[in-house]
Amino acid sequence: MEINVRDLAAKGAKVPFQSTLNTDWLQQVRKDIISASPIDVKMTAWGEEGIAHVEGELTADVELACSRCLEPTKQHVVVPFHERFKPESAMNGSEEEDIIPVEEDKLEFEPFLEEMLMLALPFVPLCDEDCKGLCHSCGTNLNEQKCGCQTDRIDPRLAALKDLFQK
Repeated sequence: MEINVRDLAAKGAKVPFQSTLNTDWLQQVRKDIISASPIDVKMTAWGEEGIAHVEGELTADVELACSRCLEPTKQHVVVPFHERFKPESAMNGSEEEDIIPVEEDKLEFEPFLEEMLMLALPFVPLCDEDCKGLCHSCGTNLNEQKCGCQTDRIDPRLAALKDLFQK
């Protein structure tokens, strides 16, 4: 998905874009992702005062492994965005920080969208806020059943003191 920054910055007309992007790369980047739908992108681009504006939202459905119990959990991700671009040759030192300088006339916008999706995904996905996870000893899913494992852990350096006061 290419955007001609110089043309947009010079013109003022709003140009709508709609696209679907492949997400096969997502499972290579994050190992906790089980599956992902294509990214739906709806955006509008326009120029204003020599700056190219790109505004819209991307949506995707992602199935992730819960970080506590490893059960699949679904997330519907909606990311609104508004990016501003300006040709690097037209920038001066007093520009705002959130304007992204562009070296060439054309800009490949797909990497920006991929980065936005990655940042919107939960760092620690959970199937439920109260997820109990897996037993550290036997691996039983504690959300489904209790296991008979002993949960008292004694520091081995202090294990000799545990019977000190018992008679």
